[in-house]
Amino acid sequence: MPAKKAIIKTDREKLYAILTNLVKNALKYTEKGSIELGYHLKTDNEPYKLEFYIKDTGIGISKDRQEAIFERFIQADIADKQAHQGAGLGLSISKAYVEMLGGKIWVESNHDGESGGKLPAGKAGGSTFYFTLPYTTEPTEISIDRQHKPSVENKTIRKLRILIAEDDEASEMLIDTYVKSFAKEILKVRTGIEAIKICQTNPDIDLILMDIQMPEMGGYEATKQIREFNKEVIIIAQTAYGLAGDREKALNAGCNDYISKPIKKEVLLHKIGKLKFK
Repeated sequence: MPAKKAIIKTDREKLYAILTNLVKNALKYTEKGSIELGYHLKTDNEPYKLEFYIKDTGIGISKDRQEAIFERFIQADIADKQAHQGAGLGLSISKAYVEMLGGKIWVESNHDGESGGKLPAGKAGGSTFYFTLPYTTEPTEISIDRQHKPSVENKTIRKLRILIAEDDEASEMLIDTYVKSFAKEILKVRTGIEAIKICQTNPDIDLILMDIQMPEMGGYEATKQIREFNKEVIIIAQTAYGLAGDREKALNAGCNDYISKPIKKEVLLHKIGKLKFK
């Protein structure tokens, strides 16, 4: 496909969130095998649309649960320790975003439990999530200008000592690339308890990027406890779902600001640039 026709006009952050949630879901339930992501341009009916797919070789989803998994706070009844991690919001958020963008989302899956624990010969397990988006093209030069818009704030931020409290490795790596150009030192922890301990032994930390959903102790409670002995450190809460009221919860817990995932570099740098550090 020519480059000009390979670029679509849509909400980039919502599309990124949809793909991120679906890939994380595939990783969560695929202990071995493969995960495949791709898309096809569907021109059989007008208006044209893009059909994305995320295919895994995981444990699959039973037919009677394939619609329920898109409901808020509901997950398939899968008896493994990872099934209950998180709030169960990823797929419902993805469904809401897909529909907001004018598309549809569905899943096709083979599940071992439906065949007495073993699928018929030649029939692989796993799930394939599909979603469609309207195929609306946009000139290449416009998209490139937006993606490479310079950040003025980045030039004004002094060297900071930064703590990234994030249990998701991919998110941690992304944030690291965003902030390392103005970081004097970057510290990393995976739980709220670890965040408290490292702040107690490092009172000169300038900035904490605090994930709200972490094991052992979440970001809100960790922030409250940090505020008991450090009133000056800047804390920015980050959450994967951006639900109504999250900003107020973050501020009430003692955070200075709030940002929703997927984190956009320009937005993060703008927020950091506005804050006053000690």
